[in-house]
Amino acid sequence: MEVEDGAELCFPQLNTSCRKPTFMWSDVVLLQIVLYFVSVLTVALNLLIIISISHFRQLHTNTNTLLLSLAVSDFLVGLVLMPGETLRQTDCWFLGDLMCSLYKYVSYIITSTSVGNMVLISVDRYVTICDPLHYPTRVTDRRVKLCVCLCWLGSVFYYSLFFKDELPEPGRYNSCYGQCLLVISYIAGVVDLVVTFITPVTVIIVLYMRVFVVAVSQARAMRSHITAVTLQRSVSLTTKSELKAARTLGVLVAVFLMCFCPYYRVSLAGVIALNGSSAAFVLYLLYCNSCLNPLIYALFYPWFRKTVKLIVTLQILQPGSREANVL
Repeated sequence: MEVEDGAELCFPQLNTSCRKPTFMWSDVVLLQIVLYFVSVLTVALNLLIIISISHFRQLHTNTNTLLLSLAVSDFLVGLVLMPGETLRQTDCWFLGDLMCSLYKYVSYIITSTSVGNMVLISVDRYVTICDPLHYPTRVTDRRVKLCVCLCWLGSVFYYSLFFKDELPEPGRYNSCYGQCLLVISYIAGVVDLVVTFITPVTVIIVLYMRVFVVAVSQARAMRSHITAVTLQRSVSLTTKSELKAARTLGVLVAVFLMCFCPYYRVSLAGVIALNGSSAAFVLYLLYCNSCLNPLIYALFYPWFRKTVKLIVTLQILQPGSREANVL
């Protein structure tokens, strides 16, 4: 946040008020338009995912339950985190110290839940590809929903410990009124890096390497003439669909890593006050992952394109629309 000596105060009636950020008016308007547009797009796209998976019975699968949880966290990023970060970077923080602390608390919960959802998606694909015969018994609807709930509740509990000192004393790191700093100590940053990034990412990479090896071996087996033709056809149809799903989710994970890695790399730089332009950029990049995920669905999932058409044309309001064939 750039300021000048002649800049106006955020709260002129207070001697301890911060100065308003001094940007070119045209730059601020352009930046806010772009950021709010991305925010609205993120909300709209993820809302379509939520409605699609929730409404159509054919999409009520274990994998889609995990995608639904991811879409909810991405929806909250667009609805809460992106507008909050835009306000924090381009204007004074007029919402008070308590809302600042709550904003930081919620932002960490949502982003860590996204990481947890990615781990669950990777485990689901691993069992599907590497142990398909036991998938129905090991990955049940009840277990998937339990894991999703634990993912969200675990993030809430973990960051309640993380912010136990700041929540009772909001604004303790702010030097003036109208400021909302995201301050991470070195020790807390390293612990958070290990718990919410290095460990989950290691699990994701190991699982997808295993999935890749098995997928290659299955592709070779389908091309061999050892198996009977009739058996080969039945296996081929099932395996191709599973390999396509694994490939799609592999792209999802790759984009996730590209968006999240810069932020966690910056978090290793000691005590960080996330209000500089470079730090703001890595935060925006992290949040943009929530907008990219639905675009990946649109590119790789035909059912998403079908359901969007039914939603936009309001055909989902017709009786029996839940039973529509969207696969």
